[in-house]
Amino acid sequence: MYSKCDSILDARKLFNSMRYHSLQSYNALITGYARNNHGIEPLHLFKLLMKSGLGFDEISLSGAFSACSTIKRHLEGSQLHGIAIKSSYLISNICVANALVDMYGKCEALNEACMVFDDMVRRDSVSWNSIIAAHEQNDSNEETLSLFVSMLHLGMEPDEFTYGSVLKACAGNQALNFCMEIHTRVIKSKIGFDSFLGSVLIDTYCKCGMMEEAEKLHNRIEEQTTISWNSIISGFSLQKQSEASQKFFSWMLEMGLEPDNFTYATMLDTCADMANIGLGRQIHAQIIKRELTSDVYITSTLVDMYSKCGIMEESYLVFQKAFKRDFVTWNSLLCGYAHHGLAEEALKVFEKMQRENVRPNHTTFLSVLRACAHIGLVDKGLFYFDSMLKDYGLDPQVEHYSCMVDIIGRSGRVDQALKLIYNMPLEADCVVWRTLLSVCKIIGNVEVAEIAAKSILELDNEDSSTYVLLANIYANANMWEKVSKMRKTMKYNRLKKEPGCSWIEVKDEVHTFLVGDKAHPRWNEIYAELGVLLGEMKSVGYAPHGGFLLIDIETEQSTEFEI
Repeated sequence: MYSKCDSILDARKLFNSMRYHSLQSYNALITGYARNNHGIEPLHLFKLLMKSGLGFDEISLSGAFSACSTIKRHLEGSQLHGIAIKSSYLISNICVANALVDMYGKCEALNEACMVFDDMVRRDSVSWNSIIAAHEQNDSNEETLSLFVSMLHLGMEPDEFTYGSVLKACAGNQALNFCMEIHTRVIKSKIGFDSFLGSVLIDTYCKCGMMEEAEKLHNRIEEQTTISWNSIISGFSLQKQSEASQKFFSWMLEMGLEPDNFTYATMLDTCADMANIGLGRQIHAQIIKRELTSDVYITSTLVDMYSKCGIMEESYLVFQKAFKRDFVTWNSLLCGYAHHGLAEEALKVFEKMQRENVRPNHTTFLSVLRACAHIGLVDKGLFYFDSMLKDYGLDPQVEHYSCMVDIIGRSGRVDQALKLIYNMPLEADCVVWRTLLSVCKIIGNVEVAEIAAKSILELDNEDSSTYVLLANIYANANMWEKVSKMRKTMKYNRLKKEPGCSWIEVKDEVHTFLVGDKAHPRWNEIYAELGVLLGEMKSVGYAPHGGFLLIDIETEQSTEFEI
């Protein structure tokens, strides 16, 4: 009774006060602990049960398997599997087999889960739910959908748990048509859109980019909970529609629902995306008020939000006050410093991270290499690049090679940077070649620039920025015939470079600006103020570096504001 009422401490006190223990009393406490997500205690109790001489049954084993699932203890689960085989429970009892499939799935041992499922003499809907969920949890989305089809062919009736796993697989594969079929089946089955199933459907539509459908479905859910609101809020955030995400957050508060850790973390992401420091600070205040600062996920998101809003002092302060830090927290601070050009601070954070034995990952090294590129630390950059595989077993990705091309190229060794690209174990993408092309613009290497541009256009023949950049390299080398050729090629292919865009929020209103923009209602005042600032810059000795002025190859005029 106490266990089923979630009063597990009272259940344990009663168990300890009993003079004699029966198999049933052990089972009640083991399953109670497992139901309340206490993973270690049920395993300890199972060991005591084994020593007691009372034996065990399918309930004991199922509870122990559930405990292994909760804490992802693959080794203990395998040992229990051996006990089950010796006791013949695995073959004869479907509940034990189902619990075993579930355990292996959650312990990321998909092959073992499949073997147990294949060996089952009899299977019920729980068996199918377990193997379908196991594949979805291990990112085997195609097989998840295939197993669902097999289940239907056998005449098994799916329930909300089946649909939940299958919809998550649809989201992972962005399989919109399959998602819509499942949606139709749910409607026909009359299961109804409860909070769980409705939330999963909303999440799937969002990940498939169908925001209008997701919003309609959200409005149809009768009993909206924090989970269902989280689905729509995070969905808009995922699609980089931060303003819409923040509107739904406001409506959620108006409905009187309490945000949870996930809601706050999502909102902080939207604040970081829009550089909305005002709302970010308000949410931070709510987090402190609700005593959620001990959550490492929240802390990491706060560090990231402040850094992306350009307030590294606040970011560092949150980091310093963190109750607990994981590699994400460290990466957020490190990435923030690297992004804002504070390379020395970024490298100090990395060195401290190593001293505290926090294992770096690919993201960590990407920030470190960017920091090295910013201050021209070629040897140190090469050292850290080699250290990835040598010391941490991390294979460099395309992004890391792009950083190395930048580091080596900026030092003047453009030919060596080109050689690195040719020797890459991965296929170079447009980003790597664009990095090399940009370096050639700085160094003034026309020969390598032509190789880089040709490689980019083979991958993306409509990349207008490549034509513009190459034309500027030709212009700097006084190769005006080739500049003219670039202009004609762009005109022939009807290519235009997208204008740069920036925005700023003033008094809750977002102002957007394009290059040479005159659409803003106060553009006359803006350009007048810009003229004053440029005059002040000239008066203190600032002079523009002509080598970095871009030529608009359609008009053959500088796109920079004339000084």
